[in-house]
This record gives sequence, structure tokens and C-alpha cells, in this order.
Amino acid sequence: MTMATGGIANVLHSMPYKSQWLSSIGLAFLFLNLCLFVMNCVLISLRFYWRPGSLVASFTDQFESLFISAIALIFPDRTATILITITQYGIPHTGPWLLTVMEALFWIYLAASILISAGLYLTLWSTQAFPIHTMTPVWVFPAYPLLLSAPFGGNLIAAAVRTGRLPSLHAVPVALAAVTVQGTGFLISFMVCAAFLYRLMTQKLPRDHQRPGVFISIGPGGFTAAGLVQIGSQTTAIFPREFLGSEHTAHVLRILAYMTGLWLWGLSIWFFLVSVGSLWKYLRPESKGKLRFQMTWFSFVFPNTALVTATEALGAAFDSPGLQIFGCVLTACLMLVWVLVFTKMLRCLWRRELLWPKEAD
Repeated sequence: MTMATGGIANVLHSMPYKSQWLSSIGLAFLFLNLCLFVMNCVLISLRFYWRPGSLVASFTDQFESLFISAIALIFPDRTATILITITQYGIPHTGPWLLTVMEALFWIYLAASILISAGLYLTLWSTQAFPIHTMTPVWVFPAYPLLLSAPFGGNLIAAAVRTGRLPSLHAVPVALAAVTVQGTGFLISFMVCAAFLYRLMTQKLPRDHQRPGVFISIGPGGFTAAGLVQIGSQTTAIFPREFLGSEHTAHVLRILAYMTGLWLWGLSIWFFLVSVGSLWKYLRPESKGKLRFQMTWFSFVFPNTALVTATEALGAAFDSPGLQIFGCVLTACLMLVWVLVFTKMLRCLWRRELLWPKEAD
């Protein structure tokens, strides 16, 4: 929920067409995300306090253990969407102090995401065994904190360039570290997605309640494409003229970033089509399948924010009106999906169909 809400604020800021009302809507989503984040922190803390042992049990539950990153995400990944949007909306309207603070938080985030990701996978491999027929892209979740490194670094550098404060930022180390960690996260996710394709070939599509998780496969390529293109667009500003012994290094790196981003964007588009196609059975009038609401429905939003920001970044990089318009259309559709999912969540809460003791608990 918080990742999806923060992602909407990020998408609105990335739109090629700027206006005051769009910025106001983006700020509204930013503040709503902060409120939801605090609420989640309080509620999950109360759960662990009122139910002693539930924190440790979360690591050994076969379903919940995959979402431990969503608890740890309260610090690395969910915080990442907040940090990215604060970088986007806050740095241009404050003094240089916020840029310094965000750079420090960037390094803390990178260290935390690496340690938590490795620790979570090691815990899962030591305590759990997941049959291949239960496999969904949710297996990628422990690596998701790594996948927001390049978007965070790219937005941090872009904010410094936009405000004329680039000398205050250690831009080269930020860019190189962001690309390194992003590459690690993408390669881990890519291998997991390869296992997911094997599962599809041998076991068919996931069951009804697992179907929203298919959309998570869009995120790795989308976030990596967006981050690489954002950093690539700033190479001539951040790298020294004779970097790596050549005055053409910055231009070569920019071309590599754009081409790699375009390649990964295509991969995300393919996974998007597969994910949407997996829901076709529920749209047919004669279908007997029913997609009961779960919080995983926010997977319809958050991974797609990666695809939208990548589309908008590529549209700006190639100065393509077609991609820019396509990105705006995707943004409008994504906001509509967020409204529908959020409304459905509130309705289920009101009817006690969600977060209420029941047989599955």
C-alpha cells in the first residue's frame, strides 16, 4: 500500500508536462504516504506487542516469510519511495541542508538494503522449502530494496543538478554505487524470474489468490531501466572530463545507459502483457473464477510505477513525444487503478473482510 502510494507521487513528478496542480497532487500523495507509513509502523508494532512470538513466527511462516521484506521494507524499501519523493519535491524548495541529509540517507539505505536482502534470503533458505508449484514473482521481494538504488541515486543527482548544487554532492560515488547495487538486485531478480518462467511452463499460471503477484515481475526491469536512464542523462554533468582516461567516457556511458534502459523497458513491457493477460479469465462473463481482494492487489500498482517512470525517462532521453504521451496515458490509468484498489481496500475493511480474524489466520 505505501509502496504503491509513494510510487504514484514518483510517477506524477516524472511526467514530462509540468504544472502546479500536478505538483500539488503529487505532494498530496507524498503526505498521504507518510501518514500510511506511520500508521503501518504503529500497527505492526502493536501486533508484535500484543502477540508475543509473532515476529519470530513471521520468519518461519511459508506465506508470510516472503513478505518479511515488507516488514523490513518499512525501513529499506517503503522508506525508499518516501526518500525518493522527498528528494524530488523537497530539495528544489529547501536549502542545501536537505541535499546533504538525503545523500547521507542514500548511503545508509544502500548499506541497509544489501544487508537486509542477503539476510532475508539466507533466513528463507535456512528455514523454508518452497515447492516450485507455489512459485510466484513474490520470491523476488527480498531483493526489491536493491532495485530502488538507481532510482534513488538518479533522482538525488537530478535534484542537485536542477538546483545548481551539484558541487555539494559526491555525484560520481553516488552514481557508481547506485548502479552497482541496482545491478546486483536486477541479476538476482532476473534469476528468480527465470525460475518463474520454468514454473509457468510446467505448472501453468498461479492460482487465483496468487495471480496479482504476477505483476511483481514487471518491477525489476522497470526500476532498473528508469534508474539507468536517469543516471545516464546526467553523465556529462557528473563525470570529470577525463574520467577513465578519455574525454568521451561520459558520452559513451550515456549511450550505454540509454540502450540498456531501452532493452530492459522492452522486457518490462513483455511481463506487463503477460501479467494483464493472466487476468483475462476474470474479465469474461462466463468465467467462474473469482479474484477475492487481498492486499496483494496493490501489486497492480507498485510494479507498474516502475514501467511508467521508465517510459517517461526514455521519452525524455530520446525526446520522443510518442513515449511521453504514452507515459502520460499510463500515469492516468495507474492513478485510476490505485483509486479502485484503495477504495476496494476501504470497503473490505468496513465490511470486516480484511484484517479481521478468520479461518485463514
